[in-house]
Amino acid sequence: MRRLALAAAMLLLGGMADWKPLTWPDLTSRPRPAPQATIAYGPAPEQKVDVWVPAGPGPHKTVLMVHGGCWQTSIADRSLMNWLAEDLRGRGYAVWNVDYRGIDRAGGGYPGTFADVAAAADALRANAARFKLDTRRIVAVGHSAGGHLALWLAGRGKLPADSPLRSASPLPIAAVVSLGGLPDLEAVAASPDNGCGTEVVGKLVGERPNAFADTSVPRLLPLGAEQWIVAGENDRIIPMRLNLGYFEAARAAGDPVALVRVPQTGHVELIAPESTAWKQSVTLIARSFE
Repeated sequence: MRRLALAAAMLLLGGMADWKPLTWPDLTSRPRPAPQATIAYGPAPEQKVDVWVPAGPGPHKTVLMVHGGCWQTSIADRSLMNWLAEDLRGRGYAVWNVDYRGIDRAGGGYPGTFADVAAAADALRANAARFKLDTRRIVAVGHSAGGHLALWLAGRGKLPADSPLRSASPLPIAAVVSLGGLPDLEAVAASPDNGCGTEVVGKLVGERPNAFADTSVPRLLPLGAEQWIVAGENDRIIPMRLNLGYFEAARAAGDPVALVRVPQTGHVELIAPESTAWKQSVTLIARSFE
C-alpha cells in the first residue's frame, strides 16, 4: 500500500562490541521532562492525557503515544514516555500521551482498559483546535503493552458489531510504530517466557466466550494502517518470535507492514531517546507523515 517502501523485514546492522543493556534505572533516574498541558477524559486518576506542544503556530503533526507496563498501572504510567515525548516535541511534533486504567485498578481490565484508550484517542479530535493539532494523519507509537494498544486503536474500525467497544467513528490511525509490542494476545497467553506472564492476559480480556475477538490485534487484520514493528534482538521481556509472528500474520493479511530488528537492543533501549532503536523509530515516524 501507499508509502511502505522498505523490504518486508529489515535488519539494522552495526553496534559496539562492548554494548551493555540499558536498565530501567538508567532511564528513570534521569531528569523527567514535563508536558505543556494535561486534560482529563474521565473521573478516574488514570483517565488523563498529557499534551506536548511544539513551538510554532501549527497545526502540528501529531503522534498519539501509549505506554506499556504489562497493562498494569503499578508497573508504568504515561510518564514513562516523557523522554520520548519531549524528544518528539523538540523535533516539531505534538504528542498526545495517553494514560488508562490498568488491570490492577478499579474499572480496568475488560472493557475498561480498552474503553479508556479509545476515549483518550477520541479526545484528541475533540481537543485538536485548542492545541492546534493536525488530525488529518495521526501516527500512533506504543511501547510493550502499549504497542498492542496502539495497534488495537488502528483496528477499532474492524471490531465485531456486537462488541461493547465498537464505536461509529473512531479516530483514524494512519500508521503505527510498535516498540517491542505484544499485539497477539493469544500468543502471549501461550508464552510463559514473556516478561508479562500469561495470567495477565486473562485479566485483560475477561472470562467470556470468544474473548480475543475484540481484544487481540490479529483478529482485526487487516488493519489498513501502515505498521512498523520495531523489536530489539536482545529483548528479554518480549521474545522476538512474538513480533515475528504478528508481522507474518499482518503481511499475510495484506497489510503494509515491516519488521525492524535492531541489534544490541533490549526492551528499555526502545524508549531511550539516545538509542539507535529510537533514532530509527524517529525516521519511521517521519516517513509515516510523508
